[in-house]
Amino acid sequence: MKKTNKLLSVAVATAMGLSVNVSAQDGAEEVTEEVVVTGIRSSLKKSMDIKRDSIGVVDAISAEDIGKFPDTNLAESLQRITGVSIDRSVGEGNSVTVRGFGADFNLVTFNGRQMPTASLGDGASPPSSRSYDFANLASESIAGVEVYKTSNPTVASGGIGSTINIKSARPLEAPGLKWTVGGKGVMDTSQNDSTDTTPEISGFYSNTFADDTFGIAVSGSYQQRKASVNQANVGWRDGYLGDCDFAGEWGALPRAECNSWNQTGLHQNQPGDGDVYAIPQNADYALADIDRERVNGQVVLQYRPSDRLTGTLDYTYSENEIEVRNSSVGIWFNHEFTASAWTDGPVAGPLFYTEIFDFMPWQGGVTDLSYSGSLTSNISENASLGLNLEWEATDNLTLELDYHDSSAESKPNNIYGSNMSVGTTVISLREQSIDFSNDLPLISYIDNGINPEDPANRLASGSAFRNAQFRDDLDQLQLNGRYEVDQDIFAAGAFVDSIDFGVSLINNNVQSTYGFLQTDSWGGLGTPADIPDEIFTFESLPDKFDGIPGANDPGMLQGFYSFNFEQMVDTLEQQFGICSNSWTGTNIEGTCLANPTVDRRIKEETVAAYVQFNNTFDMLGRDANLNIGGRYEETEVTSSALVPIPVGTNWAADNEFFLTFNDPIDLDFTTLNDKYHHFLPSVSFDMMPTEYTKLRAAWSTSITRPTYANLQGGTELATLFRIGGGFGSEGNPGLPPNESKNFDISYEWYYNDDSYISLGYFNKRVDNFVGTDVIKREAFGLTNPAFGPNADFCRAQVGQDSSAIRQCLIDNFDTIGDPADDPVIFDVTIPVTNDETATLEGYEFAFQHNFGDSGFGAIFNYTIVDGDFAYDNTKSYRDSQFTLVGLSDSANLIAFYDKDGIQARLAYNWRDEFLAGNGPNPFYTEAYGQLDANLSYELNDNWIIFAESINLTGEDRRGHRRSDNTVTFSNPGEPRYMIGARYKY
Repeated sequence: MKKTNKLLSVAVATAMGLSVNVSAQDGAEEVTEEVVVTGIRSSLKKSMDIKRDSIGVVDAISAEDIGKFPDTNLAESLQRITGVSIDRSVGEGNSVTVRGFGADFNLVTFNGRQMPTASLGDGASPPSSRSYDFANLASESIAGVEVYKTSNPTVASGGIGSTINIKSARPLEAPGLKWTVGGKGVMDTSQNDSTDTTPEISGFYSNTFADDTFGIAVSGSYQQRKASVNQANVGWRDGYLGDCDFAGEWGALPRAECNSWNQTGLHQNQPGDGDVYAIPQNADYALADIDRERVNGQVVLQYRPSDRLTGTLDYTYSENEIEVRNSSVGIWFNHEFTASAWTDGPVAGPLFYTEIFDFMPWQGGVTDLSYSGSLTSNISENASLGLNLEWEATDNLTLELDYHDSSAESKPNNIYGSNMSVGTTVISLREQSIDFSNDLPLISYIDNGINPEDPANRLASGSAFRNAQFRDDLDQLQLNGRYEVDQDIFAAGAFVDSIDFGVSLINNNVQSTYGFLQTDSWGGLGTPADIPDEIFTFESLPDKFDGIPGANDPGMLQGFYSFNFEQMVDTLEQQFGICSNSWTGTNIEGTCLANPTVDRRIKEETVAAYVQFNNTFDMLGRDANLNIGGRYEETEVTSSALVPIPVGTNWAADNEFFLTFNDPIDLDFTTLNDKYHHFLPSVSFDMMPTEYTKLRAAWSTSITRPTYANLQGGTELATLFRIGGGFGSEGNPGLPPNESKNFDISYEWYYNDDSYISLGYFNKRVDNFVGTDVIKREAFGLTNPAFGPNADFCRAQVGQDSSAIRQCLIDNFDTIGDPADDPVIFDVTIPVTNDETATLEGYEFAFQHNFGDSGFGAIFNYTIVDGDFAYDNTKSYRDSQFTLVGLSDSANLIAFYDKDGIQARLAYNWRDEFLAGNGPNPFYTEAYGQLDANLSYELNDNWIIFAESINLTGEDRRGHRRSDNTVTFSNPGEPRYMIGARYKY
């Protein structure tokens, strides 16, 4: 993996992130401070002025010009802000972390309105996140983005990390005719088998009429992108030490003192009783080709019949279609006769892991090399219709009525489902291995003379068609007001200059459905003649991972034959009915779309009221500002869940057990209700010790509501389980929100018109923090065919080997769970509330400097976060831990030039290693830095040409579990180039 720290020496030339603050109260006026001068420097100047004049800690990014946001993607722009980092999906930013709090802890609003969210992720499981997917929005129609880091009673609650408000343009705020149109070609060098250049087109029109009393603004964009993500993946299971007399204890390593396994000396430096480790379950090389189309549009109508009344009607629509075609080759471990070497404990990682089948004649002395083709093809649609009336009722009283009806939906965009995979296999491996000594895990094998890479030897194997859908409907009514206190009338005016107040009603209805069709023939189906050779295409592997240490190792698997997904499905449907046979599940006729077996619905009704008292007074001969207020919210939660009820179990393969269901599947619907309320106080203060410095302090209480997954009722079990048991999960509709007590203090020095230094400290004390616990229990009366009278009989006949026991059951009984068998024990993961208070604190440093009239400038910001949320890797996976996903330090280093019509920018963004997933098996994303660049030239007052690059140096990415050697993914990075032109009037 390329090391990101090598760029620190180059980072002085690193690009631009706009780190600025926005007033919570004067947002409309800030937008009208437009656009006589445009470009990087003017945008930074306006942003700095907003930062200096704001109340509380509110950072923002403003458009550099009409239709010109600093980055193509909103998330990519947000990462330039101090304390903000992003997560990427298929090479593009899609969610944000603010001050260590991940996407589910940040509330996104659009023009001050709470927005619904819908994202299927990979489409392979029921969706459940509140996280907003920024990949749905293009940036060309956005006027600005505000990040409220401190709570404000006037702003909707729900974000402990932040509330992020996306602002669109309003025609009456910038009167007159303005329009722009632009286009660019995008070349993503990650593409595997193509050098296609894809288009991005955008346009914006705004005009006012009738003496600027009526205005219309229309914006739209179309973007297409083709890219590839090549990734090595390793799946893991928690390791344990087996008994010396049980050679078939699946997944175990032999103890150092054991000789009965005939493996003496094959396991080097193996973990001991006190060590925590994991062993590889499977590994593959996956080549994913991505095709995305994004359409955005907005229409805004404004009418101002008098100076005291303004009406705004707006409609916003976005559509994001994404298709991912994935081809992979991989191995699966049975964990019987193995060899390995390990790093030292207490958290041990493998140096290599090998399985040898020559010593397992009961399995035929071979295992398989598996091939998979998968398709993820989904569409996300967002629509919002809103009406806003702003009325200056008197010289002292201003009222605002705002209503919107919005929806977000993600669903499959094909006849197969949201995520589908079809497998083929060649059973000819005598030995299989993974070498973990490089950044890239190296898969290798020895065959028995039958070439496993020859398509002519392939059998069809298992398949899975998953159908996930998610819809969120949200309507909100707000009444906001401000009363300017007349000090000549009210004595209280000596202490209060103005009062902000308001009420809000929100109805949020969420539905998540999921179903699947599955063929569990992973050991092979039919004969090689069932699959025509012409649907296969050879894929070379070393060049797909070029640049990652290990990719040029001659021992690495050199290539494989991928296949066309649709042709393979058609072939296997004709041969075996993989979509329509009743034993795969119940499909919608004529398709491979599974009927939903999970239907989860959540309704949240929230009533809120707030008041804030504002006062400006003299301190040390200068103005000081004090804002004191509070917000009261009451929420009713109704959670209904329809989940499948398994009726039995089946020992389907050597080490694979599956739950079985009736046809049609038995379903159980349950409904639970709960209610909670919170009062959220807030105090903000700022003063100017000198003419050019500002001191700020803020204290507040904020909340974040639990994820939909945590609220959803019903118990869901994984359909696949192992000889030792299975896994499941369930939610808890009664979970209270996380509640945080927040304290912020900062010092800012504005030492010239467009340069400043700021230093801030923040502290958050979080109660009701939701973690996970694992409970071992039985479920639905399910039994394990590997442990019972029949299995005991077979064990007495053939010994302890699990493969031999299963074959004995087939020969003498069956492999179906019997009521007399032992129960299956499931590790059920449940959300639990931490009784303790967890503390997070951090420091933010920001520096912005312009070098006089030279046109050159630089920005640097760094955020340090720390807290009680670190995961203890030395604890067993059965120990409950409370952690925070996404906690990490981050930094930006930026250089720019803006003069005489030439603009140039380099932006380097760095994020330290962070916990990317918790629960019993944590995994981490390693530290990553990325260099972006852009250059533009104004040909005249109307025409601008530009070029941009994302990930200019092609940085790689990697993740691991508790040990660095337990790699979960490793993929190379490639730059993306754009060139285009824009016309403005």
